[in-house]
Amino acid sequence: MPDPVLETRGLTIRFGGHVAVDHVSCAFMPGELTAIVGPNGAGKTTYFNIISGQLPASEGNVLLRGEDITRLPASERTRRGIGRAFQLTNLFPALSVFENVRLAVQAKAGRGMRFLSMASAHRSLAARAEAVLEEVRLTRLAGQPVSALSHGDQRKLEVALLIALEPSVFMFDEPTAGMSVDEAPVVLDLIARLKAEGGHTILLVEHKLSVIRSLADRIIVLHNGALAADGPPAEVMASAVVQEAYLGQELADV
Repeated sequence: MPDPVLETRGLTIRFGGHVAVDHVSCAFMPGELTAIVGPNGAGKTTYFNIISGQLPASEGNVLLRGEDITRLPASERTRRGIGRAFQLTNLFPALSVFENVRLAVQAKAGRGMRFLSMASAHRSLAARAEAVLEEVRLTRLAGQPVSALSHGDQRKLEVALLIALEPSVFMFDEPTAGMSVDEAPVVLDLIARLKAEGGHTILLVEHKLSVIRSLADRIIVLHNGALAADGPPAEVMASAVVQEAYLGQELADV
């Protein structure tokens, strides 16, 4: 068995007397797409926020490739390979689509390149940004300010920024939320392509179980902040406890 890329051990966060994430221990493997499901208020996004560094853990640990990163800020976790897409887009609205992606490419290259003032380096960064925009089908909008984009195109651009950063862990929090029926497949196709490439560890919070059926290698279920189920999709979805207590009628709707 390969070593886990990402692991949480007893991860917990309290807000006053409320335990929002309750001693969750999970190991996430390379090449695996894990769907994280549960009812509203189950702690899914909060769990994401602790892993990516937006919230500090009250107890427990986050490990990336065996290294404890629990106390590192979000920016350092990003540099080390954790890429996070949010429920609400997290972009630079006054800049163009191309400039947003180029900044992400430059941030990635900056770890090993100290010659960014050279023309050849700028051409290389621009070419990489253009390739990423082509991959997410946003080339035609490269010169548009982000503020002028539709919600669906902003979601695609956020995926582009993640791709440009080349993380080892991709975290998607309801990536199709607010998207139209026509827009959603583009983002889902991108996630499917990332999975097909192999080697990426992908965490996906998603309510649409049809999406989970098509993409997930594994499902974990959170309820009241605690881990309620963990296993292959068919096994988890077939569980009477999960169907009745955690997913309700959703299973019958897909």
